[in-house]
Amino acid sequence: MFTIDQIKEAHAKVKTGADFPNYIQDLIILGVKGYDTYVNDGRVVYYGLNNYTAEAEEKYPEIKVADFPNKELFIENLVKHQHGETDYMTFCNHCAQCGIAKWRVDIVEMTCTYFDKSENEILIEKIPS
Repeated sequence: MFTIDQIKEAHAKVKTGADFPNYIQDLIILGVKGYDTYVNDGRVVYYGLNNYTAEAEEKYPEIKVADFPNKELFIENLVKHQHGETDYMTFCNHCAQCGIAKWRVDIVEMTCTYFDKSENEILIEKIPS
């Protein structure tokens, strides 16, 4: 199964949201089936076959996630990020300001779902392959 070090190596190639599709392809090769990213501290839990998980500890000082989602502003910020206009930390701060508590990437379904603090789905996107 995959290791956090292998995932970090793949992630090191990601500079902007525009690099995300290539990152997903690298994760597929490693055997990752999906992962959850927690906006408040950057912690990521990766999922593989047979309930295998690997967790990457928090990456940055805690940021407060707004109590209520602002879907419209989030979508604006997401589009900017996907076009390479913002870096990862800026995107995480935008998510927090817009009430996005985590996102789940499902590599099998090729979707990315964004959730608020109450685990409500705010947006589901198809991942370009």
